[in-house]
Amino acid sequence: MTDYAVINPATGETLASFDTFTDAQIEEAVAAADEAHREWSRSSTVAERSALVRRAAELHRERREELADIFVREMGKPREAALGEVDFAADIAEYYADQAESIMADQPIAILGEGSAIIRRSSLGPLVGIMPWNFPAYQIVRFAAPNLIVGNTILLKPAPQCPESSSAIEAIYHDAGFPKGAYQNVLATNEQIATMIADPRVQGVSLTGSERAGAAVAEIAGRNLKKVALELGGSDPFIVLSTDDLDATVQAGVDARLDNNGQACNGAKRFIIVDGLYDAFVEKFTEKMAAVEATDPTLDDTVLGPVASEAAAENLQKQIDQAVEQGATLLTGGTRDGAFFAPTVLTDVTPEMNVYREELFGPAAVVYRVADEDAAVELANDTTFGLGSYVFTTDAEQAERVADKIEAGMVYVNLVLADSPELPFGGVKRSGTARELGHLAADEFVNKKLIRIG
Repeated sequence: MTDYAVINPATGETLASFDTFTDAQIEEAVAAADEAHREWSRSSTVAERSALVRRAAELHRERREELADIFVREMGKPREAALGEVDFAADIAEYYADQAESIMADQPIAILGEGSAIIRRSSLGPLVGIMPWNFPAYQIVRFAAPNLIVGNTILLKPAPQCPESSSAIEAIYHDAGFPKGAYQNVLATNEQIATMIADPRVQGVSLTGSERAGAAVAEIAGRNLKKVALELGGSDPFIVLSTDDLDATVQAGVDARLDNNGQACNGAKRFIIVDGLYDAFVEKFTEKMAAVEATDPTLDDTVLGPVASEAAAENLQKQIDQAVEQGATLLTGGTRDGAFFAPTVLTDVTPEMNVYREELFGPAAVVYRVADEDAAVELANDTTFGLGSYVFTTDAEQAERVADKIEAGMVYVNLVLADSPELPFGGVKRSGTARELGHLAADEFVNKKLIRIG
């Protein structure tokens, strides 16, 4: 039976299919990862691992056109955005290669007594990484690169609709010179993943995906006393309290909502606008959203392609239709053509409506009117999610106050789309339990060993 397939969301055509691994192949992969950790990881130096990760970065750049084409046909990402994702993945790998010695350096402790003490970092062992479909290169490298620097080995399960890109990325790590077992693709079923997590040779699991998937994986990991890192959903607020350039602020909102066809966990989804700016913001925002057409993702000037599948479009349609039935006002959009979904703006949403609590994973935004700063913060925090957030204000002191009050793992003030390799990414509440990117990512799956000398 084949569970992994490339289905072009722009056309609905099945372009390629891949067989799920047999149980024997899964066992072979786990055994190879364990052997690579016991031999290569423990014998290699930080400098040697850094050189391999750096070569992987170079290969991402060399193969950027090929990788971008795969992303376009797997999940409908506009081609320019796909090229940008490959470049960002290369930047992340390069960052960890540059930072390897600093990440792994001994950390002295000021002790209360004579002698000395340090924390020395070392690898744990094979890790299972369960990846989503929305960023086929970026999601992988932010998990793989820091852990390969540490010396952990990687068993990478791609999303079912991304087998071609994950295969191409596996080839990059092999061609970079990593030994057998250090980085492997595993086209596994959910049942096989559960078996892998329970395997005593596997030391941890990282998942980026839905709340439901995160809860299921965390349950298995907890039952088997394994470290788990979760990056889950988000319904990030975009708060506008003041601005000296409303047009630029509105454009930032459109960019933050339509990025990756509206399918970014940390995309702006709830627009919370102070009363004095609300009417003008809604008018300009709706106009700009309506002007964007969902079109062929292979074209160089495409801003918005299809959502990842027709099933995803159908689900988004149901959410929008239900919101309107429950009393929300639809200002633009709300329609689809196959997997192409028109940019959508909803207003007059109340806490009694389902959409108030849901994540809209596609090019759809909800705009709220609030009286002041306190009301904006209260609404921003009235969610089970806590991934990212955006605050626009001309008042520096207000920016500090609001940033402190927002219940989220990330706050961006007066800018969007500013992710960078050195900046930690992650959330609180039901948005996750870990951090990726920056130095913090390399501390998720590591033995921080105390060495105390008298």
